[in-house]
Amino acid sequence: MLIKGYDVGPLVPGESLLVHPGFWSNYLLAMCGDGGCPESPVPEWFGEDGADVDALSGVLFDPEHWPAFRVPAEDGPGAVVIYRNLDGEYGTDYLLTRPDGSHAEHIASWDEDFSGTGLTWHELIGIADSPSLADEGVQDTATRFLLLLPLLTDPDVPETASARLVAALTAVGAPQDTASIAAEHLLAHLTRRSRHDPTWASPLSGS
Repeated sequence: MLIKGYDVGPLVPGESLLVHPGFWSNYLLAMCGDGGCPESPVPEWFGEDGADVDALSGVLFDPEHWPAFRVPAEDGPGAVVIYRNLDGEYGTDYLLTRPDGSHAEHIASWDEDFSGTGLTWHELIGIADSPSLADEGVQDTATRFLLLLPLLTDPDVPETASARLVAALTAVGAPQDTASIAAEHLLAHLTRRSRHDPTWASPLSGS
């Protein structure tokens, strides 16, 4: 698997890992790990447990295999999420891709904290809800939405955002009662992060 700028890393398609127990805890719980929650985030929010998380961590953070999750879009840019497993420099990179697949632009990273530009709610939904069935990658809209969620840098999400997030979480296996708790915490952290950086500019806005 080749993506320009990532020839130093052994990229492998990661989509098969999305259905493994422990994936969503590994992927999303870090956003709630800054101590800002009155209760500690737990894998059970996603219907998983610590053993699931530990088992999949070894796969996701393997320096010999860098999982890449492709989110191709029918109209406009798509995205790729890459686990950058450099020894001693682990992180997650977010790239936007051109519709013709000719170029991938790095727009954000997660290295214990978020850095980069990110997407508005409208842009995130636009990519999530426009899968390109002709291209390899994630086609399920709920899964696409959750993969893109860490890119949300919009302080003014609509009232329907929580319901959309709960629906996506339950679609990937989170119990209904804990999905609402997870959604509340995730949105609180994302919107609070947005307000800390009011000068952010969307890579899709032409800013």
